[in-house]
Amino acid sequence: MQERSSVADLAEQLRSELNRYSPDGKLPSSRALVERFRVSPVTVSRALAQLAAEGLVVTRPGAGAFRAQPRTATAPVGDTSWQEVALSADGAADLVPRSVDASGVLVSLAAPPPGVIEFSGGYLHPSLQPERAMAAALSRAGRRPGAWGRPPTDGLPELREWFARGIGGAVTAAEVLITAGGQSALTIALRALAPPGAPVLVESPTYPGMLAIARAAGLRPVPVPVDAQGVKPELLADAFRASGARVFVCQPLMQNPTGAVLRSGRREEVLRIVREAGAFVVEDDFVRRLVHEDAGPLPRPLAADDPDGVVVHVCSLTKATSPSFRVSALAARGPALERLRAIQVVDTFFVPRPLQEAALELVGSPAWPRHLRTVAAVLKSRRDAMTSALRLDLPELALPHIPSGGYHLWLRLPDGADESALVAAALRAGVAITPGRPYFSAEPPAGHLRLSFAAVAGEGEITEGVRRLRAACDEVL
Repeated sequence: MQERSSVADLAEQLRSELNRYSPDGKLPSSRALVERFRVSPVTVSRALAQLAAEGLVVTRPGAGAFRAQPRTATAPVGDTSWQEVALSADGAADLVPRSVDASGVLVSLAAPPPGVIEFSGGYLHPSLQPERAMAAALSRAGRRPGAWGRPPTDGLPELREWFARGIGGAVTAAEVLITAGGQSALTIALRALAPPGAPVLVESPTYPGMLAIARAAGLRPVPVPVDAQGVKPELLADAFRASGARVFVCQPLMQNPTGAVLRSGRREEVLRIVREAGAFVVEDDFVRRLVHEDAGPLPRPLAADDPDGVVVHVCSLTKATSPSFRVSALAARGPALERLRAIQVVDTFFVPRPLQEAALELVGSPAWPRHLRTVAAVLKSRRDAMTSALRLDLPELALPHIPSGGYHLWLRLPDGADESALVAAALRAGVAITPGRPYFSAEPPAGHLRLSFAAVAGEGEITEGVRRLRAACDEVL
């Protein structure tokens, strides 16, 4: 973090001094900048690269860095009002109009303002990411023979084999496709399995990114309620009969946002119901590598107990590594696999080979199991710290389930509470929280909040964040 700050500080200092140089005037050498500002050569190189990206300097190999020529006058702003008509007419004949709304996803992707504690994040804090191990893996991967060539469209055979072993059962490498992150895998799966205008069954509540994918594809999400033991089989059967859907999207392990685990007995019942409906389960196994230290033995993926191709399995390395380490897998059998493969090729061709090679280097290194053990211990400690702080300072917020995996807690607000007003008040108090409304495809039964304990710097921030949320609740509730 200190290196990143030094780069920004140096870039700002150099930016403020550019007027000392005429256009095409040469800046001091890298060595002179290192000595003057007492920073590393890497910091100087990155700061100059940032200014070059902004068009303020030009770097010439062997010659140095020079102030860029002034930019030409800004072109006049055009009139784009015609697009309102064109885009509205585009879906006029659609049975289920497409709606591209990324707001529910952006909540977990957007960085909060400085000084605001991030209870809204969807990824590990940089201090929990295996940055050194990833950097070493990427360095080793770049030196592999053929590392910068074109990979097989399905993915590197060794990486597909690694994912297949992790899924278990009779799943083989031949039934696995490497994709660019879980969001991409879910998009491919829904486009492959459901035609535009079709209903798709979803857990309620569920991951907003999946709802956004469905609506952008012109699909109609149909909610099926979830309790502490996962989706309710009897309601799932009713939903299939009433809707005629042929796809059910499910997170059987540490469901997002409730943290529920689909219990034994229901697992078999869900597979039976889906099979009898002639439908598919899209199993989003997004958090298996973020279980807590006290989780105990985990149930196998549904795909491991499915010989008939009912389950299309999605899993990813991203949540356990970094938001930029976008390597995931799709597993399927039969004609569905061919359709998934075709859409994957049309959309993205393939996942860049250097990233696949780096994934192989990372998961095959001794650092990988150490990282997973560390994260399991830290997430449990943070979960317990947040749970204790909430029970002490905010007992009016109901916490129906404490998960043994994942990175957040799901809270129910008191009846009549204004969810939007509380989210706004929390931000004013200096803590970013996630509203519950985007997790429901229909009207929610009550107001909810999702609080992440993975994106903060440590337990001190958790305690302070709950204190700030207390102040927001005093203002609104």
